[in-house]
Amino acid sequence: MTGSGSPALRDQVEASPVSASEVVFSGHIWDVRRDTVELPTGPAERDYIAHPGAVIILALDPEDRVLVIQQYRHPIRTHEWELPAGLLDVEGEDPVEAAQRELHEEVDLTAARWDHLLSFHPSPGSLGEVIHLYLARDLAPVPEDERHERTHEEAGMPSRWVPLEELRSAVLTGAVRNGPLALAVLAAHDLREQGWRSA
Repeated sequence: MTGSGSPALRDQVEASPVSASEVVFSGHIWDVRRDTVELPTGPAERDYIAHPGAVIILALDPEDRVLVIQQYRHPIRTHEWELPAGLLDVEGEDPVEAAQRELHEEVDLTAARWDHLLSFHPSPGSLGEVIHLYLARDLAPVPEDERHERTHEEAGMPSRWVPLEELRSAVLTGAVRNGPLALAVLAAHDLREQGWRSA
């Protein structure tokens, strides 16, 4: 048990030594690596997905509605409601710049105000991904002649504007189960309850 004099709770970022590393599967978007990690109890093999990271955007309009898109996710056999998102696959690109690019390309919007909500590891036991969540406000449509030409599945994704309160209820009842959407919605709802003091 810790008291009020304990240090602030914070993850300790400190890599254990790796004595061997190899790609055991090379995929279209990411690879699976096998590392031999030197732990205090001895060497251990760990397989994980080497992922470049991602950005996810909660776009909020003046009526406190959130833009959601529906995408088929084959591993869970579900057409999930999600937030606009994209990979951090441009070398050296700042995450907020990637978020701005993805909002433009994926849903034809720009935002004058950007706030970082939080960053998290979605599945640290098997995945090296870090996801950065952003709140985008003061939205405007991208002019028709500047819009990104979407192809394949991105060209036909349904989208909806959903009130933040309704989306929060959908998260808490399990009607929508996308993890990043849930975290972003709960964080944004909490910030709104605080009068946006932290944003």
